[in-house]
Amino acid sequence: MSIKYLFDTFLALFLLAFLGWLILLCLILASVDTLSFGLFPQKRIGQYGKPFNIFKIRTINDKTGRISKFGMFLRKSKIDELPQLVNILFGQMSFVGPRPDIPGYYDKLEGEEKKILELKPGLTSEASLKYYNEESILKNKDEPLHYNDTVIFPDKVKMNLEYYYKQSFNEDLRIIFKTISIFFRK
Repeated sequence: MSIKYLFDTFLALFLLAFLGWLILLCLILASVDTLSFGLFPQKRIGQYGKPFNIFKIRTINDKTGRISKFGMFLRKSKIDELPQLVNILFGQMSFVGPRPDIPGYYDKLEGEEKKILELKPGLTSEASLKYYNEESILKNKDEPLHYNDTVIFPDKVKMNLEYYYKQSFNEDLRIIFKTISIFFRK
């Protein structure tokens, strides 16, 4: 067992015990807000290119297709991502690693970039910190998908490949502390 695995497991258990009430409360509020079950799985690409279901708190009303004000709060605060602590306990994710993407991106990598798939996806990374407000960036672009595919995604791949080569427990701690400091500045 690696130190990263033990760290991930114990920190996820601690945070679930400490924040479980908040997750449950947000799940209930999201269920009322979206008129559907507040927790939803979403298919993502995991380690070695294997698909898995990531857990999130629902922010979109299925009937209207719109993000509610409460849903926007959950997304901006990243509280909608807290159920991924369960993904960490299941061993599907780590605290630090490339954010798991939808099919059609990481599973299509070739050459050296494919090394990223050797990493467990993470709750946070340098790339996710740089693109913390990715939704807002894309909303302001004329062709958001094209901008994502030609600018943002290649930059994330570059940053995640850099992490692949310099990954260590100390690097993970640095990224976790940077994530915490950014979260409390917002």
